[in-house]
This record gives sequence, C-alpha cells and structure tokens, in this order.
Amino acid sequence: MGRLTVKDLFETAPSAKIVVADFNLPAAKKLTQTYRNPRIQATFSDISDPKATLALLKNSFAVINCAPYAWNLQVMRTALHAGCHYLDLGGLFYTTQKQLELDSDFKKAGLTALLGIGAAPGITNLLARFAADQMEKVFEIHCRVGGIDETKVIHPSPLSSSYSLETILEEFSSPPAIFSKKQFIFPEPMSGREEYAFPPPIGTQKIMYTLHSEVATLPLTYKKKGIQEVSFKIGFGENFTKKIELLKDLGFTSKQPVPINGAEVIPRHVLVKLVNALPKPVTQGPLKQQEILRSVVKGIRHSKKETWVVDCRVAGIPKWDMGIDADTGCPPSIAAQMLARGEIKTTGAIPPEIAIPPQSFFKELKKRGMHVTHQILGDNQQSKVETQG
Repeated sequence: MGRLTVKDLFETAPSAKIVVADFNLPAAKKLTQTYRNPRIQATFSDISDPKATLALLKNSFAVINCAPYAWNLQVMRTALHAGCHYLDLGGLFYTTQKQLELDSDFKKAGLTALLGIGAAPGITNLLARFAADQMEKVFEIHCRVGGIDETKVIHPSPLSSSYSLETILEEFSSPPAIFSKKQFIFPEPMSGREEYAFPPPIGTQKIMYTLHSEVATLPLTYKKKGIQEVSFKIGFGENFTKKIELLKDLGFTSKQPVPINGAEVIPRHVLVKLVNALPKPVTQGPLKQQEILRSVVKGIRHSKKETWVVDCRVAGIPKWDMGIDADTGCPPSIAAQMLARGEIKTTGAIPPEIAIPPQSFFKELKKRGMHVTHQILGDNQQSKVETQG
C-alpha cells in the first residue's frame, strides 16, 4: 500500500519532495530508483527508535504511516513531537480508539492527525458522511465491501492477499465490533455471514462482520444525530475464507506461544513468515478487478425516512499498473495534498468523516478512475446520481 501511495504522490504532486522511509533500506532504494528523480529518495527508518524517527520527521509537512497498525500510536506521537501532520490506514478499532485520545494534543499543536484514510476505513467513512450531511437524523450506517479478481496469474499463492496478512488474520480471529442499540457488542469472529447482492459485475457475495475502525468513529461522529446502529461487513472470497477458517481452527491464527522442542513459537508469526517466503504470484495479461465500497445510511430528511446507498466503484488505474488496491493507496496521498492546499482545516486527532469535505475528495477519486454514485430509497422515491463534488 505504501508503494501505491508513493506512486500517487509522485504522479499528482509534482512539487512534493517524497522520502520513502523503511526498515528495509535496500527495498526502499529499489523502489525510489525506478523513478529516477531527485525529488524522491529513500532512507532507513526504525520506528521502534523514537529519537531517530523524530530526527527523520523534523521539518516534514506530513507523515503517511503505511506500517502495520500496531505502530500507529508510536508514529503518531513522534509526528506530534516533530510538528508534522499525520495520516494512516486505520487502527483496527481498538488502536483507533486509543489514537482518538490524542485529539486535544494535536489541537493544541495546530496539527491534523487523520485516522484511517484508506479504502475502509477512509472512503467508506466519507460515503457515509455524504449521505449523513443531507439528513436531520441518522439512525443507521452499514459499510459493505465486495470485489472480484479475474486476473490470470502464473503460480498463484495458496494464500494470496495484497493487504497485510497479519491484519487479515486479526480480522478473522478477533470478535468484530458492532454498534447496536447505542452500545458496542462483540459477537463471534466470522459471524453474520450472509449472501449480499452488489451491483454487476461483482454480483452476490458472502460477506461477514470483521473488526474495523469505521465502527469506532461513526457512532461518535453521529451521536447528536441519533445514531443507533453501525456495522461493517466484507467479502474475502469463499475459497480464501475457507482456508483462513481452517488455519484458524488449527490454531495458526493464535498469538499464544507454543512450546516445540524446548523453544517457544507463536503460530501466527510462523504462518505469516511462511506465506511471505513464498514466490510472489506473477500476473499474465491485464489486471481484471472490480471492487465496490458501499455505505448504507438510514435516517430522516425533510421529515421523511430515507435510505441512501452510496457506492464507490473501483477498477484500478491501468496507466499506473495499479489494480483495485488503488482505493487504499491513493486516499492518503489525496488527503495529504488537500491538507497542503488548505482544503482540510480541522485540527486534532480525527476520523475522515469529520475532517474531509467529501465532494472535493470524490472529485480527486474520479480523476483516478474511482466513481461515486448514490441511490435514494424511501417514500416510493428512487434515484441514482453520480456525485461530481
């Protein structure tokens, strides 16, 4: 995802100086050398060393944190001390809740920390805000994500994912958070599985609850509008889901040490290490992917009950050789540039739906081939309109 963010910044922010900071310096150099441009450079970064990270971030405008979410708080605090804005891809509910506690510190410093500005969380939050802004009362927000990938692949991985496998294992093995009847509940992992109809060509997919940051922030944002229900469900593909379910049942998603021949190993770490050591799949021909990010918002507008279904359709950016992961990699670049242009004025540690004007953001998505539409249902009324911003 970090590589995609770098690509978006390079292509769309011609005056920006980009520093790719990574613990794996050879990999960072390999990436930056492909651009052959002095305004993008690589440097070593060990974010477990706060002093070194502070020195690195000094005099930066913003840091886009694409490291695993477990590092969010540490990088965020270092950004605060360095006096630069902060953006990340989400904190998997619990970390996001802790990050929100730094709101007053960022406000005092006149800085903005955008918590979760990828696809989901991120775009889903802004789809919800677009609908909620039209309503006097907001009772329910339900985020749904589904996609298909028909790309031909040579030697596909038995457990392939472009997202962090460790984070996916967290989603599958942790009780999901649901906001129901104005309180949080935590059902069994992988619960709530159902057939859900997305627009063609994606079609019907089996989706389920997973732990996600939208559920941590949307109930707070729309508390005054009467919010009662917030949920998140996603479809990973039935074959992938069954494999993870089997690994979960066997104990490979556990973080509890297991004694083996006098040593202790953590099953999840072993699994991630083995998967990451597999040869990378090689695509054959063009990418053929589609994804729908959806927020369903129920409330009252003009004294009438309405349901707004707001979709972001994603097919990738072929000219950048970028698939549907563009919807996660591009948003932090867009938001950082909006901060630089003064289009995001709110300070503090805040989620996207509070800070970012949705229509301006949707205009930027459209430039990258991601299209937002909405449908209004209620009182025998139905319409579908592309939102231009």
